[in-house]
Amino acid sequence: MFEVDTRIRVRYKETDNMGVVHHSNYIVWFEIGRSEFLRAKGISYLAIEEKGWMLPVIEVRCFYKQPARYDDMVMIRTRVHEFKGARLTLEYKVFREEDDTLLAEGYTVHAITDDGMKPVNLKKADPEMYNFFKMCMD
Repeated sequence: MFEVDTRIRVRYKETDNMGVVHHSNYIVWFEIGRSEFLRAKGISYLAIEEKGWMLPVIEVRCFYKQPARYDDMVMIRTRVHEFKGARLTLEYKVFREEDDTLLAEGYTVHAITDDGMKPVNLKKADPEMYNFFKMCMD
């Protein structure tokens, strides 16, 4: 299974008064991981949108295990969990790089839509893009 690791350093603005990363930032980190995953596979979000396809998030879950803190170097590990012609699910694991501690894990589910936000089945609408997402599972 193809995975992409993306490193980021926790910024002060991402923490609360206790120096702990606010829970909402993990969802932002999932987006960073997702963008870097696509880029590592050879396409950007922008290129997908230029083809007329959108990937709106229709579900997100995050399970918090341990806190990340200011100045931690964290690794976001991203992979495709499931792809159906009109739906894509990505999984994420966030680790503290220093000690490889799992900080959080979760997933996002994306509808595949046209630029008018109507769901489409890529297998019929764009076989090339369909094959790209199938390849992401390898």
